[in-house]
Amino acid sequence: MTNSLEGLKYMKMLVTGGAGFIGSNFVRYILEKYPDYQIINLDKLTYAGNLENLKEIEGYPNYKFVKGDILNAELVEHIAKDVDIIVHFAAESHVDRSVLDPFSFVKTNVLGTFVLLEAARKLGNKRFHHISTDEVFGALALEDSHKAFHEETPYDPKSPYSSSKAASDHLVRAYFHTYGLPITISNCSNNYGAYQFPEKVIPLFVTNLMEGKKVPLYGDGKNVRDWIHVDDHCAAIDSIIHQGKIGHTYVIGADSEKSNYELTMAILKTMGMSEDMIEFVKDRPGHDRRYAVRSHKIKAELGWQPKMDFDAGIKKTIQWYINNEWWWRRVKSGEYLEYYDRWYNR
Repeated sequence: MTNSLEGLKYMKMLVTGGAGFIGSNFVRYILEKYPDYQIINLDKLTYAGNLENLKEIEGYPNYKFVKGDILNAELVEHIAKDVDIIVHFAAESHVDRSVLDPFSFVKTNVLGTFVLLEAARKLGNKRFHHISTDEVFGALALEDSHKAFHEETPYDPKSPYSSSKAASDHLVRAYFHTYGLPITISNCSNNYGAYQFPEKVIPLFVTNLMEGKKVPLYGDGKNVRDWIHVDDHCAAIDSIIHQGKIGHTYVIGADSEKSNYELTMAILKTMGMSEDMIEFVKDRPGHDRRYAVRSHKIKAELGWQPKMDFDAGIKKTIQWYINNEWWWRRVKSGEYLEYYDRWYNR
């Protein structure tokens, strides 16, 4: 089955979760690269959704924001009826929060995806791209440095978060096999960059250091993750949407594995601080030891390559948080929610 969207000069997208970290970066990326495209951004504006992430495009005539829940089937069907594709970012995504409140993750990540798939099916089998995570594959041993996740890796999720994303991945594939829904899925490694909510490790550590606080490093700090700049992830999704094979999954990574200790030291070095600012804390339950992905398929089939070197990317990201202290201080205090009230009631 070929991708019916390839070669289109114009496209109308429904982006779910477009006020979040990756979603907002994707919205800006698409409108900059494809100025004739239209985007409807559906976001519930939970704690991690922030309209200030998209402040500079508020007046764009081809951009529309809709506040709403992906669980609202009537709303989803209404705003999706004229779109060419649904690009699904909306998700609960913090592992620690999933340990404390697993039901919210099942509700949003599984049932919310179901509502979107049903709308896509009922509206004539709309093109559907699902954003997922490499965490669905479980964990790799530190000593198995030659091993990495790929598109055929069996699922073995370990946390309520990764389990809910694994379930949604399976549901998306089921709609392809059962109903012929034209879907693609991408499983990406850890993202970093501008506008990331400061509960995540990089913005948390950077903002803590800016406030003179130590950084809380889990366990022994040896857990390994592959880090990809959010701009490279957006470019990969762009490639999949326009060129990807229907029914296929694409694993996305940047071949940039770092232990949490190495990541922490890179941040400290860039900010001119010493190892004394590390505070080792008790490890979280079910903390996967190592993630690594091999993006051979998307590189070979679609010609995508990550462009941002980690050293350059982490410096760029840290500088963004230094230059935009107003943003993260408002996020940490919750003041950004007032911006939505002013925007929506103008």
